[in-house]
Amino acid sequence: MKHRLSARSRRTPVFMRLAGLLLSSLSSLRTAGLRADLFTRLRASLHSVPSRKLLIAALVAGAAALATPVAFAQNDDTPPALDSASTVKAPSTPSAQVGKLTLDQQVKWLRAAQQSGAMEKLSDAQLVALFQSLDPLALPRYIKEGPNGYPSYEFTMARSERIHGQWPDKPDHMLVRVAHDPLRIYAKWLPDGAHAGQEIIYDESKRTDEMYGHLGGIMNVMPVWTSLTGALARAQSNHQVRDLGTEYIANQYLSEGKKYIEAGLPRSTLVEVKTVDGVRVVAFTFETPTGQPQFYAKKETLGLDLRHPYFRTVESYDNDGKIFEKIVFETITPKTFDDSTFDPKNKAYSF
Repeated sequence: MKHRLSARSRRTPVFMRLAGLLLSSLSSLRTAGLRADLFTRLRASLHSVPSRKLLIAALVAGAAALATPVAFAQNDDTPPALDSASTVKAPSTPSAQVGKLTLDQQVKWLRAAQQSGAMEKLSDAQLVALFQSLDPLALPRYIKEGPNGYPSYEFTMARSERIHGQWPDKPDHMLVRVAHDPLRIYAKWLPDGAHAGQEIIYDESKRTDEMYGHLGGIMNVMPVWTSLTGALARAQSNHQVRDLGTEYIANQYLSEGKKYIEAGLPRSTLVEVKTVDGVRVVAFTFETPTGQPQFYAKKETLGLDLRHPYFRTVESYDNDGKIFEKIVFETITPKTFDDSTFDPKNKAYSF
């Protein structure tokens, strides 16, 4: 018994010193990121302790506990997932210095600034200077690595399109619900916009090339199945119902950028900060020397959301300088839907 008590008494001060070293090293790691110093000091302590096996085990456990880096202590740390946005710290590099970072670091800086809320706190002048200083590939990388939407979400949007040469008197105002894998869409045209009362449902797990809908309004007719590319669908839009959502805008931006590279054409860019229908965005205007039909538009302005890696606004112009499309995503809300959301028999709908 005396031997056991004596062993414990000899070990206690050693473990106290080891605990002190671990805590001290943890503090250093958090402030300076110097992990090598931690291990050097801990290895040195092994030479002066009697119970080396026990302390080696403690050392390994301590090192494992400290192996996870502190999020965004340095600009080149791995960005956390989007759903942890509330815990993300603002990047330490000032916005005026981001252009001096590597491409990878610039993309990670943008993600940290977006998720932490630091980006939307920048002034208009700071935002313009920031995006003008970036590597030309930084914004495409930032958008491509997204996510550009959510597994399922609801949004409201105002949309105007020039159809058969005619610009509408007022935009469509729509409520849209989207779920992926499989792609399912419910859309309703709201009372204060054009085509009020219309509804459509698309479910690729049931019919990949058709949607179900009715015209609504005073002339409401019996719901029908119609082709995604048929005359009825094209009468009100140049797009398919599958194009509804933020993902389509992001993919089109990346596709157009690829065309510029393949054609060897310069992509002139004007960077501004705008408030479009109450939404503050960084607006990028791209203009091609060749225009349509090689490109989707002769000139296009895309408005980048300041809290998410997707575009909130779109304005597209033809070769004559006339606008042919304007889209504003007013609200975007992640939501989980059950099967009734995409069922025409839902009593909340008017099918």
